[in-house]
Amino acid sequence: MLPPTVLAACSGYTRAVTPSSPHLPAVRAALLAWFDRSGRALPWRVGPEGRRDPYRVWVSEVLLQQTQVVRGQVYFERFMTAFPTVQALAAAPIEAVLKAWEGCGYYARARNLHRAAGKVVGEGLPTTYEGWLALPGVGPYTAAAVVSLTLGEARAVNDGNVRRVLARLHGEKQPTDPWVQARADDLLDPERPGAFNEAVMDLGATVCTPKVPKCPDCPVSLWCAAFQSGQPAAYPAPKVRSAVREMRAVALLLGDAREAVLERREGTLLGGLMGLPTEVVDEGETPDQALARLVTRLGARVTGELGTVTHTMTHRHVTLTVFTGVGGPGRSQVADEPLPRLDHKALELWTRREASLFGTH
Repeated sequence: MLPPTVLAACSGYTRAVTPSSPHLPAVRAALLAWFDRSGRALPWRVGPEGRRDPYRVWVSEVLLQQTQVVRGQVYFERFMTAFPTVQALAAAPIEAVLKAWEGCGYYARARNLHRAAGKVVGEGLPTTYEGWLALPGVGPYTAAAVVSLTLGEARAVNDGNVRRVLARLHGEKQPTDPWVQARADDLLDPERPGAFNEAVMDLGATVCTPKVPKCPDCPVSLWCAAFQSGQPAAYPAPKVRSAVREMRAVALLLGDAREAVLERREGTLLGGLMGLPTEVVDEGETPDQALARLVTRLGARVTGELGTVTHTMTHRHVTLTVFTGVGGPGRSQVADEPLPRLDHKALELWTRREASLFGTH
């Protein structure tokens, strides 16, 4: 494809401009026409436009906050199979909810969904943006998405895809959240707010991608300042990421991958989940010292070392050394308990060792 500067000189090419007010109807029409042709078929997009199932939309929006759509579809179907209605979700024990959420990460989302489901069963589904915003775990993005998709309310969403699309349209390298929300509000089609929100998100996910945007396929490139610049991927500038903190820990497997001693996790990140007994290696401490503390706490004895696994959670990179042992408290059926990905990785060390010992592949 010719660069924009060359295209601008060619007959029939209209120089790209930012979507100022005179161009808003054309931008909206082009984007909605593209969405009607190319919108993704997703399992939560069920029902007539603007009147979708609020429970399915709500669950999908919460799940997709920290999960890519490809993986999210699998988790969504599994969760909906376990809890097909908000009544089923509210009636379930939190352990079952966390088990169904297993693998999605950011488990506070599941705990908040469960709390909110109980409130909805008691008070009914919210019928306003403010009502949705009052539910545990529901922020401005989720509330706007739910009311636009299920009630036809003209509320513009603001997520990473929307931020990128609007920053490129306007040629803004440092878009703030208030700036994005204001631009999204301006651009929103008041007649089809749900479809328009999904159109912008789909465009960002499939065409206006972070590193290699597919500008020739974009329905709004004619009005895109970043496209006109010849360097669309430069918009917006990368966010400054928080430093990842390195953490070392030791875990003790008392049992095997089927039955093992498990402990309940605490804290906001993994609270409510189960996992292998673990101790963090404190600053100035050796892994052996942390392991000795763990063994004493459990009343167990170490029999060997299984290996080391790593996992990144939020802004923490965990290096976990896993040991085997005997003794300790009673064991649990591993398959029945909700475990974070880190503990599944730890148990896979035992599974691989057993496969190696018995020559299975």
